[in-house]
Amino acid sequence: MGNCAIVGINWGDEGKGRMVDLLTEKYDIVVRYQGGGNAGHTVVNEYGKFALHLLPSGIFRKNVINVLGNGVALDPENLLAEIETIRAKGVGIDERNLKISERASVLLPWHRELDALEEARLADKKYGSTRQGIAPFYSDKYQKKTVLAGELFYPEELERHLAELLEWKNLIIQRVYGAEPFTAEQLREWLDRFAYRIKPFITDTGKLLSKAQANGKNILFEAQLGSLRDLDFGIAPYTTSSNTTAAYAPVGSGCPSVKIDEIIGVVKAYSTCVGEGPFTCEWFGEEAEKLREAGGEYGAKTGRPRRVGPIDIVATRYGVKVQAATCIALTKLDVLSYMDRIPVCTHYTLHGEQIDEFPFPAALPDAKPVTEYLPGWKSDISGCRKWEELPKEARDYVEYVEARIGCRVGYVSVGPERGSIIIR
Repeated sequence: MGNCAIVGINWGDEGKGRMVDLLTEKYDIVVRYQGGGNAGHTVVNEYGKFALHLLPSGIFRKNVINVLGNGVALDPENLLAEIETIRAKGVGIDERNLKISERASVLLPWHRELDALEEARLADKKYGSTRQGIAPFYSDKYQKKTVLAGELFYPEELERHLAELLEWKNLIIQRVYGAEPFTAEQLREWLDRFAYRIKPFITDTGKLLSKAQANGKNILFEAQLGSLRDLDFGIAPYTTSSNTTAAYAPVGSGCPSVKIDEIIGVVKAYSTCVGEGPFTCEWFGEEAEKLREAGGEYGAKTGRPRRVGPIDIVATRYGVKVQAATCIALTKLDVLSYMDRIPVCTHYTLHGEQIDEFPFPAALPDAKPVTEYLPGWKSDISGCRKWEELPKEARDYVEYVEARIGCRVGYVSVGPERGSIIIR
């Protein structure tokens, strides 16, 4: 079967968590390889409904090892809260099924503070941060001014390192933002309350994955957000601060030699977007509110209403290319069942010219959508489990999208539950 990456094709919030939860029964290891606690993967299974922010979505499967790779923004505070919430629902989590890379950088208390301070400074020019400290964290990581999870096993060296970082960081907090500095005592308290408690999970995950690969184990790589939020290929500057592409999975997982055999790109049957930035196909008013309510479109991490619109063929085709997707999972098809006609953003117009290529970020605000309509099916499809059970109009819609984006749709989701899926 080989190794597989499950990635977002658009702006994120496509339904990656439900696909990872579905497919992990076929895999031995699930790896989160980038991002942090700034986005959520919603999973519905026999334990209940969950919004996972740091834990890999394979955590609900027995005998599956879940790994937080070195590319993750490791937030001990959020991770511990998430572990406690999941354990309270009867899910076993310990050092046998959760592994943290010793090379993962730790998100420190001042990262969240700096995130909020900078968004406040930007005011109406803000980037739409979730204020979880992600941008300051990755900025510090690339400046080599973070601590690695493995340093928690070397307390004397860690204290010296943190003292250096504290002096540097307080210069920024005080002189740039005029805010209260952090103290060494605050850091020690934070280490005791949160950071040291994750030590049992920390290990050499690169060695673990290399051994698994040598032994023919199957590895599933789980991405956060989507192509259009990728640091290099997204709608800059309204991106996340890490690489959301499948190509980054081997590096961010801690095993650069690993080969990925399949890339499943997740696409919602309509478009959604949390946060700021250009969103060409966006709907407003009553039309948008109906779709938002039908799909329950509110951020898993923030609770913010998601911006919504019809599926965007131009953006989706670009996302497929960026991810090098080999298969598509089309989620939430059932949400469109209330519509008489199904809208599709087929092209853009830019400066009076119709285009099919996704524009450079600086040109996006001037792009306008070209919308076409397909017949609706106006019936409940949530109980369908076979392709043939779908109404002809629903099948036509899937095949239309498939042809336009140039990638086979192998999975069609008709509900949030694990089993609400059609495998073609």
